[in-house]
Amino acid sequence: MKMMKTPLLLLVFLCVAWAQDVLEYDDYDLDNKISPKPNKTTDGAAVDARGHRPLDRARESYTSRYAPPPISGGSRYRGRPTAAPVGGPKKQEKVPQPESGGCTHASEEMGVLCPTGCELKTTLTKQEKNVKLVIDELKPELDELSQSSNRIFDYVNGMSNSLRERQRLVTDNNQVVVQFTDQVEENHAYIKEVVDTVFPSNIRVLEGVLNKIRQKIQKLETAIQAQREKCKDPCMTKCPIPVVSGKECEDIYRRGGTESQMYMVQPDPLYPPYKAFCDQTTQNGGWLLIQNRLDGSVDFGRRWDEYRRGFGNIAFPASKRHCEIPGEYWLGNERISQLTKTGPTEVLIEMEDWEGTKVHAKYSRFTVQSETSNFVMAVEGYSGNAGNCFLEGSPELFGENRTMTIHNGMMFSTYDRDNDNWNPGDPSKQCAREDGGGWWYNRCHSANPNGRYYIGGPYTKQMAKHGTDDGVVWMNWKGSWYSLKAISMKIKPFFASR
Repeated sequence: MKMMKTPLLLLVFLCVAWAQDVLEYDDYDLDNKISPKPNKTTDGAAVDARGHRPLDRARESYTSRYAPPPISGGSRYRGRPTAAPVGGPKKQEKVPQPESGGCTHASEEMGVLCPTGCELKTTLTKQEKNVKLVIDELKPELDELSQSSNRIFDYVNGMSNSLRERQRLVTDNNQVVVQFTDQVEENHAYIKEVVDTVFPSNIRVLEGVLNKIRQKIQKLETAIQAQREKCKDPCMTKCPIPVVSGKECEDIYRRGGTESQMYMVQPDPLYPPYKAFCDQTTQNGGWLLIQNRLDGSVDFGRRWDEYRRGFGNIAFPASKRHCEIPGEYWLGNERISQLTKTGPTEVLIEMEDWEGTKVHAKYSRFTVQSETSNFVMAVEGYSGNAGNCFLEGSPELFGENRTMTIHNGMMFSTYDRDNDNWNPGDPSKQCAREDGGGWWYNRCHSANPNGRYYIGGPYTKQMAKHGTDDGVVWMNWKGSWYSLKAISMKIKPFFASR
């Protein structure tokens, strides 16, 4: 009964703590926050959290479940009583007879006459037979009497033991009743104190919490109403779409669209056209922007369907009132797959740090398969000065740990669709959930262009949501704990001569 206090207090305090957390938590992050476990290399040395998850050959330790102890207390039986000794009939002691005086026996039992020796023998023999018969008749009765005596002794002894046990139980029960009564009175006093003091205080706290939540709801309703007022008029396009269009940006360039801006592209006439940004100045132009990060204005921690369709802002208007400034966006895996499967395609990845230094990585072949294969990526033919993350992995690692950071041949993963190489099917081991965005994760990465955007460059484990290098990372250039200022991915049809 004493343990009733602790659950009651915990319940009250948890309610208050939960309510106060609701006040301060406006992020409404529904994802499970999974704490990272320390990793080890194959030789046992500890390795800091990077984009990979090092192999640990050690088996997990087995923890035995709690086993209750054997039942203790008084025994149901006591010791057996000592059995009565069993023996034959007692031998009658010979009664010494007094010496005879004349013809009269001194003993009355012998009679008055003085028999001869033969007569005396005959008489004694007859008496002996009679005595034996009587003794034989008495033997069974004597045995039965002995057995009855033993049974009565056992019964009486058992009754005595039962009486003593009942007396002991009565005494113990009286002590338990007294102790239970004391505990009930103590708990009653405690509950009365809680009801009279703690509950009213907590109710006041909860009322304050409720009032603040109501105020927040009112603010949200006011903001929603203001947004509705602003959205009464239909949105107008501030920058017109150029007349020139084509299958992709290289086709648009050859049709005369030589300025870098937003265009309408239609790779397949059976599918509707869509907007995309074309870079017509970098390396002879013709590049279609499939991914762009530059200011952290768009959240890349999206679901599978959003990465499949695409999201973000394609472009913004500039001085010519055309959409000449690219925004942050992901073109969409379906569109990327459609563009790269039409023929040989190359990809250009450009990046910039917070000091203004720019580098690039280029692959002469880049293909993304369809959704039936979970958008598997394949690349080859690296060139550039940023480092070959896709094919070689991170140079900070060695052996199998380095192999785990290679992205070539990986399926696409998001936090709601786990396709990485890190214990598939285990919800506590998901690269996309820990590293901030959808990507072709292995176990886990050497490049993380769709990670969380950190302003300033360097960041720490304490700043990361799960303690992992979840920033906009290109490990082969700046390492795990430097988040880039800008990174973009552009594709164009590959052809040998220009």
